[in-house]
Amino acid sequence: MSRARSHLRAALFLAAASARGVTTQVAARRGLSAWPVPQEPSMEYQDAVRMLNTLQTNAGYLEQVKRQRGDPQTQLEAMELYLARSGLQVEDLDRLNIIHVTGTKGKGSTCAFTECILRSYGLKTGFFSSPHLVQVRERIRINGQPISPELFTKYFWRLYHRLEETKVDLAVVEVGIGGAYDCTNIIRKPVVCGVSSLGIDHTSLLGDTVEKIAWQKGGIFKQGVPAFTVLQPEGPLAVLRDRAQQISCPLYLCPMLEALEEGGPPLTLGLEGEHQRSNAALALQLAHCWLQWQDRHGAGEPKASRPGLLWQLPLAPVFQPTSHMRLGLRNTEWPGRTQVLRRGPLTWYLDGAHTASSVQACVRWFRQALQGRERPSGGPEVRVLLFNATGDRDPAALLKLLQPCQFDYAVFCPNLTEVSSTGNADQQNFTVTLDQVLLRCLEHQQHWNHLDEEQASPDLWSAPSPEPGGSTSLLLAPHPPHTCSASSLVFSCISHALQWISQGRDPIFQPPSPPKGLLTHPVAHSGASILREAAAIHVLVTGSLHLVGGVLKLLEPALSQ
Repeated sequence: MSRARSHLRAALFLAAASARGVTTQVAARRGLSAWPVPQEPSMEYQDAVRMLNTLQTNAGYLEQVKRQRGDPQTQLEAMELYLARSGLQVEDLDRLNIIHVTGTKGKGSTCAFTECILRSYGLKTGFFSSPHLVQVRERIRINGQPISPELFTKYFWRLYHRLEETKVDLAVVEVGIGGAYDCTNIIRKPVVCGVSSLGIDHTSLLGDTVEKIAWQKGGIFKQGVPAFTVLQPEGPLAVLRDRAQQISCPLYLCPMLEALEEGGPPLTLGLEGEHQRSNAALALQLAHCWLQWQDRHGAGEPKASRPGLLWQLPLAPVFQPTSHMRLGLRNTEWPGRTQVLRRGPLTWYLDGAHTASSVQACVRWFRQALQGRERPSGGPEVRVLLFNATGDRDPAALLKLLQPCQFDYAVFCPNLTEVSSTGNADQQNFTVTLDQVLLRCLEHQQHWNHLDEEQASPDLWSAPSPEPGGSTSLLLAPHPPHTCSASSLVFSCISHALQWISQGRDPIFQPPSPPKGLLTHPVAHSGASILREAAAIHVLVTGSLHLVGGVLKLLEPALSQ
């Protein structure tokens, strides 16, 4: 891919004021207006998204950029030039009332809570988050709703043409890690910053320890701008404290949600899962600080409720949540995060967990949900895992964490809704090849089978190793004949996986006809009979937000409208 295209893609995402997949921002105003943009009558939304997708780097080029990049500080300097080419100046960003949030898990949920709280006060909000689930335009939300396809198309082509007219030879700027030198740190004057839970993720770019990742995430801190974080392991809190002290950023530790509930009724959250209480506690502090800042017209900073004993971080103010705050927390919706869809005998549990800590939280949520269910009569219950993991994550470690859920079947597939995604630009990804993603799914299956063998074997040292997979067709690999698990399958795409899991029993997901060969595998054939007779089927979809997005696209067709 050419350098010019790399620059254009970077600037396109900068125009939305955030980095791809890692940082999330909310801006709120009492009046929010849009720039006038020229019409592009001959261009449709899918045309714009296809053009955007062509700007993705391929995997080989990305590796070359990683090897050749120089001083990362120059990335921020180059972003000012890209911003100017798009028609904006850094001073224009200074006039936005921005809440800037980072972290490795929970940042999207935190911002969803925060944005809904602010809207409950009657404020107009703009919200950028990444990645998207079903359509690219979900990344940019106005008043809680994704911008329309027409508005996305207008802005895209306006920016595209402007950048084409101002081509210059600039150094490549990488977008997408949310670290100290990420392009989002061009934001100089946020109202308040937040750091959600930190764990091991994006290790090739952020570092291989949670302390290194905490240092990177602390890059959003700005002098004099209040920042909040949640309870972290000792290392991350100490690193965040030191980063904040270096630049005179007042950093506060959020009290547990229970402290804010004292003296009032329990807070009801729109998002399920015990781990969402940490995100809600951070969101309340961010919204409270932003509202106080508005009332003071930009003066002062929060007063700590008392000195903190935990790594010398002061404890953030304890206050009684207002009725607007309670309403905002209760009404928060954030698809793909601890989301439940009940469809006849099928219950789909969707959570985009993709780090060790977030998968652990996902497992707790899933098991608690199963404990609270109504048990059906007249037939067995079946538990199915649908999993995929991408990037530099350790799939074996994530799958081991999922084993306590006691799944009857483990299903693996790429993050592709169909074998060919040419008709749907929103689901295209040119950074990997089909062969790469299919082989990765085979590796996931082998990890799962090996874990089952270890669990069943009384002598771990004598447990046999799984044999490599064979065919790369629809059902890519039969399980090794000697393995203790006869319940893992690999499918070529999400649609085929859902067809097998649902067996036509989902009232909304009704594909026209199953592809040839769907039941030729012995496990697929026998499992289909069990699934058709089951009184209840519980399906956990996790490991990747992109996988969850593909599943939602098929299960909730209205999201594609």
